[in-house]
Amino acid sequence: MAEGEDLQTFTSIMDALVRISTSMKNMERELVCPVCKEMYKQPLALPCAHNVCHVCASEVLLQHGYLCCDPTSEPSSPAATPATRSPRLGRRAVPKPDRLDRLLKSGFGTYPGRKRGTVHPQTVSFPCPACQRDVDLGERGLGSLFRNLTLERVVERYRQTINISAAIMCQFCKPPQLEATKGCTECKSSFCNECFKLYHPWGTQKAQHEPTPPTLTFRPKGLMCPEHKEEVTHYCKTCQRLVCQLCRVRRTHTSHKITPVLSAYQALREKLTKSLAYILSSQDTVQTQIAELEETVKHTEVNGSQAKEEVSQLIQGLCAMLEEKRATLLQAIEECQQERLASLHGQIQEHQAMLENSGMVGYAQEVLKETDHPCFVQAAKQLHNRILRATDSLQSFRPAATASFSHFQLDVSRELKLLTDLAFIRAPEAPVIDTQRTYAYDQIFLCWRLPQHSPPAWHYTVEYRKTDAKAKGLKLWQRREEVRGTSALVEYLDTDSVYVLRVKGCNKAGFGEYSEDIYLHTPPAPVLNFFLDNRWGFNRDRLAISKDQRAVRSVPGIPMLFAAERLMTSCHLSIDLVIGDVAVTQGKSYWACCVDPSSYLVKVGVGLESKLQEWFQVPQDVVSPRYDPDSGHDSGAEDTTVEAPPPYAFLTIGMGKILLSHGSALTSRDPNGCTMPLPPRIGICLDYEQGKVSFYDAVSFRELWECGVDCSGPVCPAFCFIGGGALHLQELVANKQERKVTIGGFAKLD
Repeated sequence: MAEGEDLQTFTSIMDALVRISTSMKNMERELVCPVCKEMYKQPLALPCAHNVCHVCASEVLLQHGYLCCDPTSEPSSPAATPATRSPRLGRRAVPKPDRLDRLLKSGFGTYPGRKRGTVHPQTVSFPCPACQRDVDLGERGLGSLFRNLTLERVVERYRQTINISAAIMCQFCKPPQLEATKGCTECKSSFCNECFKLYHPWGTQKAQHEPTPPTLTFRPKGLMCPEHKEEVTHYCKTCQRLVCQLCRVRRTHTSHKITPVLSAYQALREKLTKSLAYILSSQDTVQTQIAELEETVKHTEVNGSQAKEEVSQLIQGLCAMLEEKRATLLQAIEECQQERLASLHGQIQEHQAMLENSGMVGYAQEVLKETDHPCFVQAAKQLHNRILRATDSLQSFRPAATASFSHFQLDVSRELKLLTDLAFIRAPEAPVIDTQRTYAYDQIFLCWRLPQHSPPAWHYTVEYRKTDAKAKGLKLWQRREEVRGTSALVEYLDTDSVYVLRVKGCNKAGFGEYSEDIYLHTPPAPVLNFFLDNRWGFNRDRLAISKDQRAVRSVPGIPMLFAAERLMTSCHLSIDLVIGDVAVTQGKSYWACCVDPSSYLVKVGVGLESKLQEWFQVPQDVVSPRYDPDSGHDSGAEDTTVEAPPPYAFLTIGMGKILLSHGSALTSRDPNGCTMPLPPRIGICLDYEQGKVSFYDAVSFRELWECGVDCSGPVCPAFCFIGGGALHLQELVANKQERKVTIGGFAKLD
């Protein structure tokens, strides 16, 4: 039993050692300089959050033409210790700090990292080997960088962990060297007991040096400012840099947010602890993601090989087709060539027959010797026809076929251009949302287009989600996939909500980038669908309603002239009224309309159906006793002593402006009225239970005005005209007709 427990303990210890060894090996990658590929020695912290050895940084700047000081001038080895340095160096006068500061400001001397031969200070650019970009080090170059003491300590602990048996030898003993027992931060050397007493004699200033454990790397006790050589005490959040007391009062950090280094330490330590705890608690997730990445690597290798094979097959297919076409064209040339050669050879034979010693000439000469007249006529008739053909051929000589093959030339410029432009299919670029045609009403009508030089898209994916500022997390995207065309309808939306939408295209190369997000606000209440009532009430001489009963235009004509003449007798202008064919009796309803900016005076709003019917019975040139056509917002409540809500509520629009009020009702003499530009659409929201009506900018859904209205009976949408004007009701998105368009052989819906 005891042996089993000992074996289990031994196994657990070995597992722990293996884990520690693996962890240390993995950590070693964080401790290697990207330049020399060895562990850091006096690492400097670059502004890009990477580190590099001091010696390596100096060598890199020297390669780029910058002049650097000797990074090994500090005593870190026996060759540079106080005992081996020149005595003159110890007696050399050190310039005062204030004089040195003046010299550096005036440009005298050379900063570490200054270009050779330069007179005026210039900024030093350091090519970071880790992030592969140039880092601005300022005028002081490497002299403005902090030494990463924490990284040095980690490197030293790591060295001690992987090589515990390595002893640190005294740097001053003559051979054989003894093991060092003490170190001195001021001298930057390790000593044995005897050498420490020898180089720190009693009664001298060096005797006050405090001994430290021996080490190969000596660091200052605290982090010092590289510019002023003082201990850093604060942290500048604006510059994200540690500063000393002198840096803090400099003009460089004026109005910057500076905190004590203790506060920055506590905040960063807390953040780092939380982040590290989260990573350690998410090891299963990390392993899952690593497995997913490894699976992605396998798929990448397989899909890459498959893509290569497909491209090879396509190119081979093109080559086979070209070879087949080549054979066809060469066959056509060969057939034409043989036909021409046959014709030319026949013509040569005919001409050879006309030679003196040819058979036809000799035969003709023999026929001429015939004396029998009938026999001569018989033979000469056949021969004469041949002689005539030969004579005609001789007189009008022309080769039977041309030797040119110019009409067999190929124009392959287009094909060469196609082959030159032969490239992989690119995914569609990010679509551009058409904000002029996109709007939210009963549904959302989303319209977009592709950029001019974008590859075509076979179909699109529309994604949308509802935004909620109070919700802790974001809601998931909802999708409409394989949308054909450049527009889409999004339905089943919540009222008085903000939705964010985006689109991406897809073709054989896959999906492209998303368009920019567009935010649309849905109406504050369900949309009321109604038509303009053309059956009763309105003046047919002055109002014209469209066939679909969704638009109306006021045409003043002759009656308007008569009304203008009666203005001299203090009579009001004629008011033409048209109402909707639907009355609201409960709940909340919303509708929108577009008013022609050139309209003289138009009023949009609501009114009690019973009061509106009474209005129709009043003569057109006499106003209602509870209605003032010259008021900015007509609520019918000019009498402030009456507490009952008004039966009408109208928003006044005229000449491209909206008249707004700061109080309840306005009169024509109220100086507190103001105007605002007319938006493209006006929205009206009626809350029947609350007895109020609100007017909105139907594009941004910004509330323009709100007032009470009498809802003791059915309430109808109403529109008033004074003079010329026009408006039309907003069409429901659900009623939009999709038009089918064919482009490039592909059918799409618009």
